[in-house]
Amino acid sequence: MRRSTLIAAVFGLLAAVPAGYRLTLPAWQDPAAAPAGADNAASKAVLPIEAWPICSTMGSMTETADWASLDPDFAAGKRALVAGDGYRAINAFTAAALRDSRNADIQNYLGYAYRRLRQLDPAMRHYQQALMLNPRQRSAHEHLGEAYMMQGNLAKAEEHLAALERICLIPCGEYDDLKQAIAAYRQVASR
Repeated sequence: MRRSTLIAAVFGLLAAVPAGYRLTLPAWQDPAAAPAGADNAASKAVLPIEAWPICSTMGSMTETADWASLDPDFAAGKRALVAGDGYRAINAFTAAALRDSRNADIQNYLGYAYRRLRQLDPAMRHYQQALMLNPRQRSAHEHLGEAYMMQGNLAKAEEHLAALERICLIPCGEYDDLKQAIAAYRQVASR
């Protein structure tokens, strides 16, 4: 009886390991949907930066991941963002990123801080780094889509909306926020 239980447990483990590996495939091995190729006037319209909001939401400012409470620089960066001090936030998040260079959340917050200061090039680099580290990072998809809209690139923003649609198996705020931002962008662009 014990031997058959032990054998069943070993076979169960042997079946579970490959299944777990398959669930964690990197994005480049995952077949991606074709990018949206919207070629219309709204996708080519470039709005002045002042006409576009910096971010629709950043609701996770008050939420803290378990690991985040262990890093004082990460916590200081979030406090600085809430206080509206982007430069202090960048310094704090950069210090946190030096200790944890493979953390997608830190890269996303760095991108957000740069975007709040309207420095889109470093913001885009940090969002893309966050997505390279974690292709399913919902906030990075949302914020990168919003940054593309600030640059007038609606087609790229819609690509990130499509990615969020694939990622969010149940309704998620990031998808809803980006969808509303795209609708608002189209409304402003059509004027």
